[in-house]
Amino acid sequence: MQFYTPIFIKFALGILCLIVQINLLGKGNLAPTSAIDQIQNYVLGGIIGGIIYNDTITVLQFVLVLIIWTLLAFILKFIKEHNRFIKMLVDGKPMTLIQNGEVQVDVCLSNGISANDLMFKLRSNGIYEISQVKRAILEQNGQLTIIEFGDENLRYSIIVDGLSNTDVLELIDKDEEWLISQVQKQGFETMGAVYLGEYISGLLHLYGYTQPSATQDKQAKN
Repeated sequence: MQFYTPIFIKFALGILCLIVQINLLGKGNLAPTSAIDQIQNYVLGGIIGGIIYNDTITVLQFVLVLIIWTLLAFILKFIKEHNRFIKMLVDGKPMTLIQNGEVQVDVCLSNGISANDLMFKLRSNGIYEISQVKRAILEQNGQLTIIEFGDENLRYSIIVDGLSNTDVLELIDKDEEWLISQVQKQGFETMGAVYLGEYISGLLHLYGYTQPSATQDKQAKN
């Protein structure tokens, strides 16, 4: 029985750590949308699975390893959310595979997308001719976002976590100065105050971390 007691304690601590990380770091582990979410699952699973049956590693050492990994995950998440370069380095960025009916072959190959993979993704979205595609974007989670020619109801995130999406700005023939002016017109002092911004059918819809004050909103309308 003494042999199984440390294993039981390690199991319980591992499950507790997993629950804490999921609730404090977000639900990304449940449905990974980026590489870091997937890596976090692998590492935590490796820590728990590799240590749990190792008699030479005590419960205290196991707890310290879990604490270190949790702190590293917190630090990385914080840095990623406040630094555009780190976010792009860790999560990557959306890549344009097709633009104006033309396949960007070099981009496809650099991302490991074969012609067969590309056509499969297009067929999965009901597209059978590349000439129908105005823009196809490979998202960070490997999914393909497709915009067809004649799609007037363009919907895409133009601001995410206070950072502008340069691909969308290019797609709608706008620049960052235009976006900043639109943000300020809607009562937000800076782009960093915007949690999410959507560009839908020529209109910009913003959702801030806090709602703009009534005074700012009145000044924006004037």
